[in-house]
Amino acid sequence: MNFDQMKFNRDTFGSPENHGVVISPQEAYELLREWVTNEKLIAHMQQVGHLMRRYAASREYDVADQHRWYLAGLLHDADWEKWPNTHCNKIVEELEKRKLDPEIIRAIASHGPKYFGVEPVSEMDKMLYAFDELSGLIHAYSLMRPEGYLGMEVKGVRKRLKDKTFAAQVSREDIADAALRAEIELDELIKFVLIHQIDANSVE
Repeated sequence: MNFDQMKFNRDTFGSPENHGVVISPQEAYELLREWVTNEKLIAHMQQVGHLMRRYAASREYDVADQHRWYLAGLLHDADWEKWPNTHCNKIVEELEKRKLDPEIIRAIASHGPKYFGVEPVSEMDKMLYAFDELSGLIHAYSLMRPEGYLGMEVKGVRKRLKDKTFAAQVSREDIADAALRAEIELDELIKFVLIHQIDANSVE
């Protein structure tokens, strides 16, 4: 894959005058269903969206802010299936066309800095980057356990992280880099995901 095709070559996204502009969950899902047929990918985006909302709630952000965080997580990979070679340019273009909050758009554009060339700066940027790969690895781990998420422990996740053959597509480098940028101990991030991801698909 040519990562140069993914790079934005810009650092500003959306317009400041659109701060606070969002779409409803229903509109977001309409977009996902139009662009994505892979149910596993949709589940991943739901999980990351849920983690983002729960993290915003843990920071005591209001409901409107929690929804903005949720949308960033829910839509971050929306163009991956149809346009993998230019991910995430299409979703950024779409959200700019819809005049969404620029913080949401920038978070999506920065969730893979080495691929997209956009550095995570805001808290939303950093946490989307932090949850993305880690969420995927933990979910993969849950699928190999008879009990799923129940009883899963940080040490078990750490063991899977060290095993480079497990969920090999998950970048351990990105997980470590994201935790460092977010200034959160990796064990704390893992613990947060274990607590909240279990119910990600049982809520809107």
